[in-house]
Amino acid sequence: MPSLPSRLARHIARAHLFRQPGAAVVAVSGGGDSVALLDLLHALAPACGLELVIAHADHGIAPDSRTVGQSVRALAERYGLPFELGELHLGPDATETTARRARYAWLRDVQRRHGARYLVTAHHRGDQLETIILRFLRGSAPAGLAGIAARARGGLVRPLLPFTKAELAAHAAARGLPVHDDAANRDPRHLRSWVRAALLPFIEERLGVRVSDDVLRTGRAAALERRAWDHALEHLPGLELRLDAHGFDVARAGLARYDHRLSVALVRAAARRAGLVLGVRRALRLIDLARRPSGRRLSLGGGWCAEVAFNRVRVSRAGAREVEKDLEVVEVGKERQQGRAEFGEFHVEWSPDAAPERLTRGDWTTWIAGGDWQVRPLRPGDRVVPLGGVGRRQVRRMLMEAQVPRGDRAGYPVVARGETILWVPGICRSAADLPQPGTRAVRVDVTKHGEPQADGRA
Repeated sequence: MPSLPSRLARHIARAHLFRQPGAAVVAVSGGGDSVALLDLLHALAPACGLELVIAHADHGIAPDSRTVGQSVRALAERYGLPFELGELHLGPDATETTARRARYAWLRDVQRRHGARYLVTAHHRGDQLETIILRFLRGSAPAGLAGIAARARGGLVRPLLPFTKAELAAHAAARGLPVHDDAANRDPRHLRSWVRAALLPFIEERLGVRVSDDVLRTGRAAALERRAWDHALEHLPGLELRLDAHGFDVARAGLARYDHRLSVALVRAAARRAGLVLGVRRALRLIDLARRPSGRRLSLGGGWCAEVAFNRVRVSRAGAREVEKDLEVVEVGKERQQGRAEFGEFHVEWSPDAAPERLTRGDWTTWIAGGDWQVRPLRPGDRVVPLGGVGRRQVRRMLMEAQVPRGDRAGYPVVARGETILWVPGICRSAADLPQPGTRAVRVDVTKHGEPQADGRA
């Protein structure tokens, strides 16, 4: 049989696990699996175009945890690689779930600070087997039985899934690597440890050792089905799936057109793309919500919320778009004739320019005479005198008529000078303070992240 390093290299190439060169944070617990991963990746890094950073999370659960951190630090020095130590101070009573969440939150922070494209973990064949069994016992749907993905959101890569714990342990021993044996991995009080130490041996004794292969084959079949539903989203144009940093949205009419059971499968597949695990029961409630009037909302748990927004149904993290309290007002004085700024989901740029012959009412670009203006969130009672219109109109009503979803309105930019609304980008230019054609003015451009400058609302 070919050596473990050569088999891993072929697996990485065949599965396209590292599709672009870049920095990779390698999570090293100090156990044999992660230490073997580090050693293997260190040898393969040049060929993969990877710059490795070693990260060790000290949960503060076991009394000898500090010693393990020192051992991993010594490994980093041996390989000449950057090292990050996270002291989480969770205490001896922390649960598996608490430890995992804290560890991944810290690892993601390390990834952000280093600008790393990848976060690499040492999950192996045994972890995959345990995950499928645990999900089956918890009543997971087929998509959950697919188990652990080799590549996941945020650059998470698990290159060791085809390899056994015994293979990795043998590699670490042959290389003389220091390995920490965590007794918690055999403690039946932890559910995963109970599956590993008690349930699996019992099943194998009754059904034979091939039962593990059978379970993994079930996982591969479920993964194939999950990928099929994911690809199906691309072949249903009526669904009009759109993804952004907060979640996803689909066309209400397209969703209602499909059979009820098909709609459930589609919204669950769309949710997975956005990082949301949506159960069948909540998927049914979401489909029912799509038939309700615009503005209706539904909590999906875990900080996620669904909203009917005119002709679309949006699913996003609750409060992700309602950022009025977090928005910083952009102040532009007379001396600041050129600049740029971020305003929530919007990018604002301004520069000196001669005013055109005429201004467009609903454009994403306008001209303002002079300085001393600001970009701020919508306020209660805001009204505007529309360019070419009559009377004063409520800005909130105009946003609703332009089909700006309710969850977006609190973070929508308003350009004002004092109490006077000058412009609501993409919605309405005010008749107030118009620069004379050809005179020196300030050109202001507003774009929404991830969208073209004119998105059809104007």
